[in-house]
Amino acid sequence: MSKVLSWEGIMKSAMAMPGVKVDRVGFLTSEFCRYGNVDLLKDKRPSELYSEKTLERVASGVVKNHLIKVTAISAAAGIPGGIAVLGTIPADIIQYFWHFLVMAQKLAYVYGWPDLKDENNNLGEEAQAILTIFIGVGFGADGAAAAINQIAKSAAEHYAKRLPRMALMKTSWYPIIKKIGAYLGIKITKDNVGKQVGKMIPILGGIISGSITYATFKPMAKKIKKVIVRYSFNS
Repeated sequence: MSKVLSWEGIMKSAMAMPGVKVDRVGFLTSEFCRYGNVDLLKDKRPSELYSEKTLERVASGVVKNHLIKVTAISAAAGIPGGIAVLGTIPADIIQYFWHFLVMAQKLAYVYGWPDLKDENNNLGEEAQAILTIFIGVGFGADGAAAAINQIAKSAAEHYAKRLPRMALMKTSWYPIIKKIGAYLGIKITKDNVGKQVGKMIPILGGIISGSITYATFKPMAKKIKKVIVRYSFNS
């Protein structure tokens, strides 16, 4: 097998891409503008203003939008001469997880999670840990869903506009998050081998790459959405 890719490296590269930080109020205002009451979203959760059906419609639209975009970019990257390689991590992998990181933030905000950005408007260590766990859920990492459950409970106890600092990387959560990160690195490396083989076939490489991306991104996005809905802040 190829050298195992580092999840930390993938996360760092994806975090360096433009647009990775989702503005909670701006995003919610844009998504719910057709349903009214957007001026109240700064201080209220979407569930306090809109029906479950509306939340589901918006969330499904978020998943669909990112699925279409990530598949198109992956197809282009699969064609010889497509997206270049950034260092040792293929650029299509970076953009693939950029979409996961952005999508997870959006879904969290639709279902009432407080702002993941810190007081300096950055996705700090804690936010990155939570996003890692969300993606771990999508990939079926052991303990990921349980970790989200516990984090949601802790945050819900003192709900605010911004996620309270829980020092995730300095507590008993650290080994769990590291374990999920290690699992992601191995899983991503294995999945990437098939893509790289497919890219060796002229023209068809793009179709194969795009098809693999579609077939993997969609079910994982649904898993992430499901766990966010389950441990939402709607009550």
